Order: sequence, then C-alpha cells, then structure tokens
Amino acid sequence: MDTESQYAQALAALGHDARLKVFRLLVKAGKGGLGVGEIGQHTGLAASTLAHHLRMLVAAGLVLQQKNGREVRNTVDFPKMREVLDFLTSECCAGVQLEQVKPPPAGWPFLTNNPIKK
Repeated sequence: MDTESQYAQALAALGHDARLKVFRLLVKAGKGGLGVGEIGQHTGLAASTLAHHLRMLVAAGLVLQQKNGREVRNTVDFPKMREVLDFLTSECCAGVQLEQVKPPPAGWPFLTNNPIKK
C-alpha cells in the first residue's frame, strides 16, 4: 500500500461491524488463520453474508485466502495490517503549526451570508 486511497479502502473495509468482528477474530487466530466454517461458527454469520464480508476484506488487502482441497483458509496479511497502523500513527503527536490554519474572515460570525445565523 502506498497511497492514501488504498489506506482509506482498508479502513473502510473495517468500518462495518461484521467485517471488523471477522478481522479481529482472524487477528486472534494468528498465522494459522481459520476456515470459512470456523469463522461462521464463531461469528454466527450466514455463509453467503460471510463470503461477502471476506471478499471485501480480501479486496482491501487485509485478508489472504488459500485453498487447501475443499477448505479455504483465511489469514490476516499482518505486514499490510502493520502498514495501515503505521500510516495512522506516522505523524502522531508531531504537532500542527497554527500559521497553517487560515484565520476566519473579518466580520465572522456576523457576515450576511453566514450559514450559522440562518
């Protein structure tokens, strides 16, 4: 991942409660991952619903799938997860200089076209 849109896609995938639950379960499972049936047992999600959510997590680059015979094993792509976490925290506590923020226009908030006054 190297663009903000890719990070946004990963975060959006985690923005649904069912996908977040599945992802956290897979993180807990570790490198061995879980089969689709095992995930369904833990989450209570119907097979078709689970398949949809797994597709979204795979498309976002957060989950890897490997087929072993009839079983599909799902694992977290831990390096990708670390990239997303690093992106979120890379500028933590770096500070923001107030000079970069534009001051409000003269007369604010008493401007005639002020949407707040309406």
